[in-house]
Amino acid sequence: MTKQGRQGMFISFEGGDGAGKSTQIHELTEYLRQMGYEVVLTREPGGTPISEAVRGILLDPQNKAMDAVTETLLYAAARAQLVAEVIRPAVNAGRIVICDRFLDSSIAYQAFGRDLGDMVGEINRYGVGDCMPDLTIYLRVDPKAGKARIQGRAADRIESEPDAFHQKVFEGYEEICRRDPARVCAVDAGRGIEEIAEEIRAEVMKRIHEI
Repeated sequence: MTKQGRQGMFISFEGGDGAGKSTQIHELTEYLRQMGYEVVLTREPGGTPISEAVRGILLDPQNKAMDAVTETLLYAAARAQLVAEVIRPAVNAGRIVICDRFLDSSIAYQAFGRDLGDMVGEINRYGVGDCMPDLTIYLRVDPKAGKARIQGRAADRIESEPDAFHQKVFEGYEEICRRDPARVCAVDAGRGIEEIAEEIRAEVMKRIHEI
């Protein structure tokens, strides 16, 4: 991670709307930089000019007619560009990449939320390849509690979906945790910011020392 010439690392943050990802990503990024690591911060969908343009289409509340398969393909396209342009080069250069959402979001939101199943993983296989996170921090929050946290801000197209959709997304994330416990670290997001941050820092440093 450019510290003592060690190899890079890829960390993703996942969770439903209102889970507090942005806050915890900021906390971890500042901590790692203070520790002397080079950190590349990015997000999904987005992170490159092409991917950000796709993000605008995906999240625009006016695009309510978007088909679920179209949505999945657009997320995969934005992700493929991000992997090629940002994530893979940064990890290969020995940096720590922290990404706000990655493939797990498509599994939760499209495979489970949109009921598209295995199609989602197959579509993304071509763009992601073997570029999967070394560690995923899943901020677990009940969908209703998460919705309450974001009350008052303008909702994007995905946030505007009904409660039943977000419940399926939550169940998708829980299934991801069950399938891949070695990669996914579930963190109770209902606690105070510092308490959550301390748990995340401890997990990240443990993984860094294992690489």
